[in-house]
Amino acid sequence: MSLRLVSIVLGLFSLFSLGCKNVQPQKIEEKVIAFKKEGSLSILTASKKTLAQFDIEIANTPYERETGLMYRESLEENRGMLFVFDQEQILSFYMKNTPLSLDLIFLNSKLEIVHIHKNATPNDPSTINSKFPARFVLELVAGTSEKYQLKTGNIVEYTTF
Repeated sequence: MSLRLVSIVLGLFSLFSLGCKNVQPQKIEEKVIAFKKEGSLSILTASKKTLAQFDIEIANTPYERETGLMYRESLEENRGMLFVFDQEQILSFYMKNTPLSLDLIFLNSKLEIVHIHKNATPNDPSTINSKFPARFVLELVAGTSEKYQLKTGNIVEYTTF
């Protein structure tokens, strides 16, 4: 190797080494996704007796429905997320990237409970299907449906702000 080529290689190596010494590892800031109250929801018996009330977030855009409660580390017992779809159909959900255990309550177009999936496993990529066509899904902290003895045929009423 010629002396000139050795000098160029050493010079490039020195520049590279100096550049690496000043590189700071980038700090990735994680943002906590905070609950944003967008409405209130009540679950009633068929005779209109109130069983439970919740503050809710609404997921009514494709992005909001796809993201749901993913990456949430906690959810208070009096809170939930209501997913709103354009039409009644068999709906499929999963718990991928959702570290919470949840009850998924499927509602038809008349806001009647048609299916309850209790205690969904956190971070599970398996599909959770409604057993009957549904237009809405209410996600609540696992155990809530048992606590309030929710069942098919109960009715949901909600208002948004």
